[in-house]
Amino acid sequence: MTEKEKMLKGLIYDSNNEELVQLRRKAHKLCNEYNSLEETNPRRREILKELGIKGWEKIYLQGPIQFDYGCFTSFGENSYANFNFTVLDTCPIKIGNNVFMGVNVTLVTPLHPMHYLDRNLYINKDKGYFTDDEYGAPIEIGDNCWIASNVVVCGGVKIGSGSVIGAGSVVLKDIEPNSFAAGNPCKVIRKITEKDRENFKKLKEMSK
Repeated sequence: MTEKEKMLKGLIYDSNNEELVQLRRKAHKLCNEYNSLEETNPRRREILKELGIKGWEKIYLQGPIQFDYGCFTSFGENSYANFNFTVLDTCPIKIGNNVFMGVNVTLVTPLHPMHYLDRNLYINKDKGYFTDDEYGAPIEIGDNCWIASNVVVCGGVKIGSGSVIGAGSVVLKDIEPNSFAAGNPCKVIRKITEKDRENFKKLKEMSK
């Protein structure tokens, strides 16, 4: 099993493996280029494709963006991320249709050992370089979700379709569909219902 295969399966892997280093360098270079371009520059679309992001054709990322790999992230249709979108996709990240993400949203799949003796750097005696033991867990965000500003979604989390995650939340556990959840750690506050639509309808009428 290659180090990339181990990484994607959530097993302990060598993050300094040459294949992974080259993939990260490519992604980081492309992100830097993306961030240097005006938002109307058509080259931005090409960069999303070159990053290997699945579904790149039908999404809009405001930028700046930062992907660790890019090729392990997939989007559904009509999804959007505002400024400073950060994605550490050492494990697969799946984002559904019509998912909207506010400023400074971070999706992080990497995990690290809790005890420092397992976490600290050490020398790989076979290859002669410093490395550490890393692993991760995937992230999945269902259709029609709103992820508000400054939210961090951690590895192993599934956010159910139709949910709203309040600003500043740190999502450590799964969120049920059609839920409003917020906090650190993020917890479900209530279900989203037809009453929310009625309240918005009243506001919309007042705005005419």
